[in-house]
Amino acid sequence: EIYGLKRRAYLNGVAISFVGIKNDFTLPDAAARKEQVQLVKDWIDMAVKIGAPMLRVFTGPNRDVPGYSYDQVVQWMIPNFQECAKYGEKHGVVIALQNHEDFVRTADEVIEIIHAVDSDWFGSILDVGSLRKFDVYQEIEKLLPYAVSWLIKENVWYGEKAVPVDLVKIRAIIDRGGYRGYLPILTLGEGDPAQKVMKLADEMRRVFDEI
Repeated sequence: EIYGLKRRAYLNGVAISFVGIKNDFTLPDAAARKEQVQLVKDWIDMAVKIGAPMLRVFTGPNRDVPGYSYDQVVQWMIPNFQECAKYGEKHGVVIALQNHEDFVRTADEVIEIIHAVDSDWFGSILDVGSLRKFDVYQEIEKLLPYAVSWLIKENVWYGEKAVPVDLVKIRAIIDRGGYRGYLPILTLGEGDPAQKVMKLADEMRRVFDEI
């Protein structure tokens, strides 16, 4: 099945920039986290088979872990990420942590983990729709040096308020920072997904094709 998808993508001129999973490294039980590490390794193997240079990972779905502080949870997940990054390096697959308004919620929290993991094979998927605590564009600028990929969404958030993304601002940040990789797009919510994707893609082209 994997190779069939790889062949279909190739014949249609589609580059697979990354694959992703939903792992959870906030689990208090070390044995359960070990299973999650193995899940990541299995998907690194899958990324190799399909020809994807990167695997998207998470910290975990919940901010609060009963009985443990935020710092305690971060400290136990760092070795998990380090093990995944080491395996990714061995197989030529970058491991990328997506900020997702879950356990990690700010640019500084993502950067803290990236520094602690300390691997050239571990970076950030910059999810513009999940930086909701501070000014989103300042947060994006902070994360830019660590970005190995993005998720450009049609909306950004200020607290509970959704606001259409300002692609001109994002283009300016990228131009200042020098990012040269993929800019994947993602649409959410109600409406025809095909129409929403094409609308956002057209907006991206208008802004980013003007060199």
